[in-house]
Amino acid sequence: MSDLKDPRVLFAAERTLLAWNRTSLSFIAFGFLIERAGLLLHVLAPDSVGVINAMLGFWIGILFILLGAFAAVWSSRQFRALLRTLSPAEFPAGYGFRWGLAVNMVVAFLGLVLVGALFIGRG
Repeated sequence: MSDLKDPRVLFAAERTLLAWNRTSLSFIAFGFLIERAGLLLHVLAPDSVGVINAMLGFWIGILFILLGAFAAVWSSRQFRALLRTLSPAEFPAGYGFRWGLAVNMVVAFLGLVLVGALFIGRG
């Protein structure tokens, strides 16, 4: 339990959560880029090396997207754990502190939807 009675503790935690949100979005975007680059290599070099590169690019891209989704979920979990330690004096009246959690969970969900769409598009 925090004894600071200062809302800046909440704001610092929220900034950290949003930094993790940006990190998870970056992982997801990078994974998508890698996956699409593998597809481009397959189109440009359809021989066996191109197929191997396309498969490798697909799986590395999927792993980065899943890493981004995991980072969003884990950082939300950490933020929720921190919220439970704060005293009521550390929450500004009328401040919507759960929006960051909602955004992170939407990012994680959309990352998983993207993985599903990539698998469906591949088959």
